[in-house]
This record gives sequence, C-alpha cells and structure tokens, in this order.
Amino acid sequence: MKKFIKEFREFINRGNVMDMAVGIIIGGAFTSIVSSLVDDIINPILGLFGGMNFDQLKWNILGEVTLNYGKFISAVLNFLIMALVIFTIMRVMNSAAAKLNHNKEEKPAAPTTKKCPYCKTEIAIDATRCPHCTSMLEETKETK
Repeated sequence: MKKFIKEFREFINRGNVMDMAVGIIIGGAFTSIVSSLVDDIINPILGLFGGMNFDQLKWNILGEVTLNYGKFISAVLNFLIMALVIFTIMRVMNSAAAKLNHNKEEKPAAPTTKKCPYCKTEIAIDATRCPHCTSMLEETKETK
C-alpha cells in the first residue's frame, strides 16, 4: 500500500499533471465566459431577427415533449467561439515562438579547416605546413 501511495504522489507531483489541472480550471472559467457571451449577448442579438430569444427555439413533438434545437444551436455557437479563440491564441503563440527562434538563430561558425592547395586534403586552418604532403603553406587572409 505504501508503494502505491508513493507512486501516486510521484504521479501527482509531476509537472505535466499540475499543468493539466491548471488548464482544466482555467478552461472551466473560460467556458462560463463564452457561455455567457453566447447566452446573454449573441442570442438576444440573433433573436432580434427572429422576433424571439434564440435559445428558446423549440419544436413540440408530442404534448409536453419538446425538441430544444435552440439550445443545441447555442452549444454549437459556444464550441465555435471557443475553437476560434483557442485557434487565435495558439496562432499568436506560434508566431511569437517563431520570431524568438528566428532571432536566436546562430550565425555560421567560423571555419576551422581549409584545403591544402597542393594535395587538396583538409587541414587545420592555422597550419603552416601540410601534414599529408609536407608542403609549406603560404599565409592567407584566413590565418592572419
């Protein structure tokens, strides 16, 4: 039992579990904001065109049995608005990350080797004699 509790504690204390918990809490709060936007602002505006509140649209099937398609349309609007907001946030974050990575790109490193003009083998850039053909090398701009 102690091993189980220890493993559970390690699982809970991992960073990604805590991040997920924070994300769920913020997502719940964000859901209520978007629901209020749709229910309290968008639906009444759309109701102006239909002459009634949008989320009160329903179809009487039989007696008191109703099909509340207006609430379904409100839920679809909630989803679309949330998806749009999340897409926009992710797009901005990806754009910012791309700019940061673009600014951090390193300049090409200075060369550390050169070719021997006589035997064409690769040698150290500061070499004065080729180790392969033993030719004396003239100083170039690279070695100064």
